[in-house]
Amino acid sequence: MLSKIKQFKDLRSQAKELQSKLSQETITVKAAGDKVVMTLDGNLKMVGLAIDDELLSPNKKEKLQEGIKKAHEDATKKMQRIMAMKMKEMGGLPDIPGLS
Repeated sequence: MLSKIKQFKDLRSQAKELQSKLSQETITVKAAGDKVVMTLDGNLKMVGLAIDDELLSPNKKEKLQEGIKKAHEDATKKMQRIMAMKMKEMGGLPDIPGLS
């Protein structure tokens, strides 16, 4: 029982370390012909969004919506790859019985 508690403490420590490292990462992507620019941090929080004035007219609403969705999808995928690399650099997470 005590070894499981130690494993959970180690896991929590690794998770905090990973979160700290990821908070320093950012990814910026462009969509809709570079008219939508989105930046996410390593915790998948949007920290920046720039929209070209051209897309702010009512007749461009659909293109703007698609551009935001595409930018978010691309940024999320790229950040997930960075997260996986950071986890690998840290040696991955330990195999804890009962969590898989």
